[in-house]
Amino acid sequence: MYKTLVCWAAAFLLLLSSCDQARVYEQNIDLPENNWAIDNAPVFEFEVKDTTQKHDVFVNLRYGLEYDFYNLYLQHELTGPDGKQLSKKLHEILLMDSKTGKPLGKGSSDTFDLQQVILSNVTFPKAGIYKLKLTQYMRRDPLPHIQAVGIRVAKK
Repeated sequence: MYKTLVCWAAAFLLLLSSCDQARVYEQNIDLPENNWAIDNAPVFEFEVKDTTQKHDVFVNLRYGLEYDFYNLYLQHELTGPDGKQLSKKLHEILLMDSKTGKPLGKGSSDTFDLQQVILSNVTFPKAGIYKLKLTQYMRRDPLPHIQAVGIRVAKK
């Protein structure tokens, strides 16, 4: 009986670890009181080992339907292991269809999760720890009804 239980547990853990082999890194941060303040610019650190592999970098957003806009502007700043800035860009993330008001992403009730590519086909020039900083660039501070923000780095 014990051996069977151990085998099932090992198989389950193997299944869980093999589900998403493209993922290099993923982390999400819950925002205090579901408000994203401009001075709350999370920095995500991830390690790159293979400099020949192409990657996509996604932003993850969790938002409530009470959110007042159909879009969200955010800026990313990517720095390499040597501390030099590699890229900086302003992105418009559509959270709702501008014509119908239908929320984009996956969700139910009044909370939705959206994942959108912000960097595509990226090759990182050096092995090491990279930092990606996200800052919200809306005119409202703090920005209400943004519950969590994060990034995902995945092999192409």
